[in-house]
Amino acid sequence: METLKKIQAFFVTYIYADHNNSPGVKKALKPLLQYLNDPGKSGLNIGSGNTHLHPNIKNLDIFPGKYVDIVAHAEDIPCEMESFDIIITQETLEHVKDPCKTMSEIKRLLKKGGKAYIQLPFIIGYHPGPTDFWRFTKEGIIELASKNDLKVLEIGITVGGGSGYYRISVEFFSSLLAIILPFAYKPLKAFFSIVLLPLKLFDIFFKLSKQKDRIPGGYYIIAQK
Repeated sequence: METLKKIQAFFVTYIYADHNNSPGVKKALKPLLQYLNDPGKSGLNIGSGNTHLHPNIKNLDIFPGKYVDIVAHAEDIPCEMESFDIIITQETLEHVKDPCKTMSEIKRLLKKGGKAYIQLPFIIGYHPGPTDFWRFTKEGIIELASKNDLKVLEIGITVGGGSGYYRISVEFFSSLLAIILPFAYKPLKAFFSIVLLPLKLFDIFFKLSKQKDRIPGGYYIIAQK
């Protein structure tokens, strides 16, 4: 059972839902993580799960885990104001009831001049973890930051239209066939995740399109206090 869980986690993280590991995301995160190498710098990863991005980052999640330092909700973080130089949150704010309040917490916890990396989904299916409330357009993410007086320094696409179409297509076919095979939804989803994987290659072409913001899988911003 434990081996099966590890295989499933690897499959989801690196094949089906690989937003966090896309080249664009890694490129955007690299200078922020390098900045934390400086003496005295500290960071916070909100909704970390069991990721371990950097030794100087504290991990926050609603569930305990091997690398989780703080168990709390993102809308009410038990840390003193201006505690962190860098705050990272990847594919998390769609799961919180009040993303605006979470952004207010991010601002409160950032030191003056500190930066936040905020990554959110746009075109992907419903995925409770344990809940799923929101999706965000490019303008929506900018508005979320601006309402809390965070200056947007950079915005980018995490994964493009090929990945957006891929995620919806996998859900379309597996959910449709689950009508006649109601207990086979997860195996069908795994099957179509592999069969339709080449659709992701179209991300390369969407980079060249003036309409690239129509159906990307998601966005990230880097904002500064």
